[in-house]
Amino acid sequence: MKISQFKPNTTVAAIIEQNGKFLLVEEVTDRGNRYNQPAGHLEDDETLIQAVIRETMEESAYEFTPTFLLGVYQWKHTLNDTTYLRFAFIGKAGVHYPLQELDDGIVQAVWMDIDDIRDKASLMRSPQVLTSIEDYIAGKRYPLEVITNL
Repeated sequence: MKISQFKPNTTVAAIIEQNGKFLLVEEVTDRGNRYNQPAGHLEDDETLIQAVIRETMEESAYEFTPTFLLGVYQWKHTLNDTTYLRFAFIGKAGVHYPLQELDDGIVQAVWMDIDDIRDKASLMRSPQVLTSIEDYIAGKRYPLEVITNL
């Protein structure tokens, strides 16, 4: 009997703090509009770092320079039974291209302080959003060199 191999969805997310506010995107979901970090799926023939740079630009219209790996987060969505393995990166926002069209489903990029994010915790796309920001505030960070691409 052949056992099928489990394959979680590999995603990346950008944790960007500037002047006490965090960059989030408002996006349309099947549960109504929700907030998330600029985030998305790893594509074939792409490194994790390339993916987070691309996703940040596509979803927020900001250039992104990763500086640290914040952490790896495993979460199973209870509504669709999908498991996500998220690599969250800390970094700096670069040039903003306000005329760039954002990815389908993204309403807008927004900057929110931690109190607003905590107050709107029920409107976050997943528990990964607030958990990763709390980890950032707690000072968690790992050098990018912990990731090896072969």
